[in-house]
Formats: sequence, structure tokens, C-alpha cells
Amino acid sequence: MLSLSFADTAPPQRRNLCQRIVLTALLLSLSMLTACMHTPRTPAGSAQAEFWSGRLSLQVHSEPVQYFSAGFELKGSPAQGELLLSSPLGNNLLAARWTPLEAVLEEAGKTRKFSNIDALIEQSTGAALPVAALFDWLHGKPGQQQGWTADLGQLAQGRISAQRSKPLPRADLRMVLDRPAP
Repeated sequence: MLSLSFADTAPPQRRNLCQRIVLTALLLSLSMLTACMHTPRTPAGSAQAEFWSGRLSLQVHSEPVQYFSAGFELKGSPAQGELLLSSPLGNNLLAARWTPLEAVLEEAGKTRKFSNIDALIEQSTGAALPVAALFDWLHGKPGQQQGWTADLGQLAQGRISAQRSKPLPRADLRMVLDRPAP
């Protein structure tokens, strides 16, 4: 139990003010510590589920230029999976789940359904990201898909970069993995 004691000679108003300041500082410190904590999530279901986490950024060279950056957790496969995006403080920005039948986006307390994950991603980010290619890149398989070219030269250090030249606008994707590829 936290005990705060002040000299009995201090006036009651000053004691109350000091106690509030200390309590506020303590609560602020605790909230900052919990915001910085990141506990890795274990993929639900099978222990064999593919799982990656880290940070990503997407820059779309439109007019005006759009920039998006977030922490991510990705599990599953191109056919069925889940993508969680979070702010630097750990707040969930969006959750996307997909199956061969549909894709569901949960964002700001609202749920929207799409025909597939590619349509969901394009609607959410403003750029079509090839989800199937993303899984290939994470497995170290280079290639072009839908105008995207990946640079996997730093995959062993946990870094992937990819650029889309067609269709316009041009887009740049950068990923930094929490755990580098084996």
C-alpha cells in the first residue's frame, strides 16, 4: 500500500495539493509504463499458424501525399488470416480478418464487410497492397505482383521494402519485423 505522509506543520491545503501532485505523477508514470509494454500475442488456434509482428509504414505519393505508420501483427495465410494495426502507444487502430468468403474490418467500434482482403486493404489505406505477395515476401520469396516490386536484401535483418509503380499513384511500403527471418 502506498503511504504518503507530510509534516504536520504544513497547512491542510498544501498537504492536499502535494498529495494530489504525487498521486497524479504516479498515475501518469503507471499509464506511460503500461502504454510502453508490449506483450506478444500468441496466434489463436493451431500452433502451426504463421505469425509475424513489427512496424510498417506506407507512403502513397498522391496529391497530397498520404503517410500511414503502425505496429502490426499478421497471422495466417493469403486465404485466411488476421491483421491487427496499432498505434505507437499500443491502441488498436483496426483489425482485419479474412476467409475465402469475406473480409471483415473492425475500426473505431464499427464493423464493415468486404468481398476479399485486397478490397478491404485498399479501402482502408488508399493503396492496393497485394496480401498474397506480402506473405511470399515474409517467406523470402521475391517477385512482382500487381505493379509491386519487393527488395528482400535485408530480410535476414528483419527489413522488407516494396514499391508500387503501377497503377499510379506510386506507393512505398516498409516493414521492420520484431523477429528477423531465420
